[in-house]
Amino acid sequence: MPKLIFDHSGDEIELEEGAPIAEACEEAGVPFACTEGVCGTCVIEIKEGKEHLSRPTQEELDFLGDGTCDERLACQCRIKQGCVKITF
Repeated sequence: MPKLIFDHSGDEIELEEGAPIAEACEEAGVPFACTEGVCGTCVIEIKEGKEHLSRPTQEELDFLGDGTCDERLACQCRIKQGCVKITF
């Protein structure tokens, strides 16, 4: 089962394959506003396992650039497998 790890606290949350990470991130303290990928409030940094997340959405590419950085919008990400460690 995929696992989301919060670098600042060490908390680990198991999620279903393909599940959005938004709710788990919000419960951990990531701020959210629009939840549609246009405001950028929920920017997170992927410390490990970015290959285990869904591909960046068009909204993320528009906001963050070409998708080569380690930043993502938590409202747009889904976890596919493995472990993903984030910070915010």
